Amino acid sequence: MAERLRFSPLAREMAAEFAGTMILILFGVGVVAQVVAGGIGDHDSIAWAWGIGVILGVYVSAAISGGHINPAVTFALAVFNRFSWRKVLPYWIAQTSGAFIAALIVRWNYTEVLAKADPGHTIKTQGVFTTLPGNGTLPVSMWGGFRDQIIGTAILLFVVMALTDLRNLPPLSNLTPVVIGLLVVAIGMAWGTDAGYAINPARDFGPRVAQYITGYGGAWRDQYGDLYFWVPIIGPLIGAVIGAGLYLFLIGRNLPPEPAPEAAPETKPEYDAQS
Repeated sequence: MAERLRFSPLAREMAAEFAGTMILILFGVGVVAQVVAGGIGDHDSIAWAWGIGVILGVYVSAAISGGHINPAVTFALAVFNRFSWRKVLPYWIAQTSGAFIAALIVRWNYTEVLAKADPGHTIKTQGVFTTLPGNGTLPVSMWGGFRDQIIGTAILLFVVMALTDLRNLPPLSNLTPVVIGLLVVAIGMAWGTDAGYAINPARDFGPRVAQYITGYGGAWRDQYGDLYFWVPIIGPLIGAVIGAGLYLFLIGRNLPPEPAPEAAPETKPEYDAQS
């Protein structure tokens, strides 16, 4: 039975990306629902929960899939020949599906609280699930949000490339996910005003679909009525390539090559299981 249920390598990687992204969104969208609809917490709790969600999502998936949990990461790695183009679309599908399912769970769990805070399911609580220019209240246009998403994701990928480059000084003792999570906390605290720091197409599009099919008719548009859903998709994809490219140009090409691993000497087994 176990043999019949064994998945192909790509299917296992997709399952890991699905699970890792789902964990990220359960904590990230969940905390925004708690703050916006429940009135418990503030911006700092949002930033920290998103960062912790990244840490846990990467730990869940990294051993199998590399822990991308972000289509922008997958895309940038493929652009610079660090990931197979053949796997890009399957990863994107898995990541977006994980975000969609997680958002549905949050939407279901917070049904009563959201209905009390915003009976019409309007722009007032739309930001629980998806991002808006100026977080729906500040005077930032759609194009301001687009600019912000390019910059924020460029910062993310620039630092992620540094943290995962073995020729540099990457975190040791399996702490890379923790430092990447702290990076997301910092981006949220420093770059969260203009567009809610989606910096992840799956993080925004999956919950946007979940939001739309559960009563938020205006999910695709921002507070100005502009069709906004594409901004947190295209902006991060562009920014990811810029950030990764800048890292490789400014830092990566100036690092010494990684030394080849030494061949392990042949050793005689201490015991023979057959004896």
